[in-house]
Amino acid sequence: MAHTEHDTMRRALRREVAGTIGLLADEEDFAAMRRYRTFHFDDHETYLQQVENLLRTLAAQGGHTTIALFDPEEYEEYCADTGLDPDAATSRTRFTAELASGGATLPYEGQPLADLVPDLVDEAVRQATWEYAAVVLARTGTCATCGEDLGRAAFTRASALIARALATSGPGARHLVCSVPCDPETLLAALHVETDADGRARVDDTEALEFTTVLAVGIATRRAAGMVLRTTTPGDGDRVHGWRMTEGRLEPLTAAEVFDAYCTDALSGDLVSPESGVDYCAAPDLEGDVTEGEHRH
Repeated sequence: MAHTEHDTMRRALRREVAGTIGLLADEEDFAAMRRYRTFHFDDHETYLQQVENLLRTLAAQGGHTTIALFDPEEYEEYCADTGLDPDAATSRTRFTAELASGGATLPYEGQPLADLVPDLVDEAVRQATWEYAAVVLARTGTCATCGEDLGRAAFTRASALIARALATSGPGARHLVCSVPCDPETLLAALHVETDADGRARVDDTEALEFTTVLAVGIATRRAAGMVLRTTTPGDGDRVHGWRMTEGRLEPLTAAEVFDAYCTDALSGDLVSPESGVDYCAAPDLEGDVTEGEHRH
């Protein structure tokens, strides 16, 4: 009787424990891990099937599991820094725990692994973009004239510009995209804004932070960045506005410039058919109220 009660309590306690699985989503990453003697999988497809079976089993038992991308290069660096043996299951477990505390993760909610992996990759890219953008801002230094923190000032201006863009776009769901050319890759961020029944904007705080940081990089570095705002109103089609960054200032695009940007293939330069029901609009000037009276660096 006591043995049964102990088993019941252990099962109940197991449901209280959250777990994380480090996933080798890419075949190359999987192949890199095969050099370790203690890594017992030979086939990537079989490995993914076993991971999915495990996830389903844990979910059926009432457990909560998150998934993180397992990067073999980062794992090797982690082991070198911590003095752990990379060819040990316990080392992989400790590295996965580190991923859970600070890396990009997604909860498993019963979806097929094939659907979860692209979302997990997107989440990892988003986090890496924000971390890189934050480092760039931190390194911009201070103004030689007044001593102001340039990164902080750029972030403040970016916040004001975003608020102004949303305030002037009218009702409807809004989708903002910002791109900033950087080395080695272009920084991209997106911000989706819904409106509730009372007309109040609903914004994901993490998205807003990431988007503001990327736009601030364009301001602080004075790179040729760009921002696009797409507004969707039920029964009234979509409206698209755009701005280009010139010397740290967002300049509004004309309707023709927005049309050209949307209807030209970025790689080939070929014309692309315009979307049906989309109105390409001249963008409002966002800079006047934001920069008036502000110290210009």
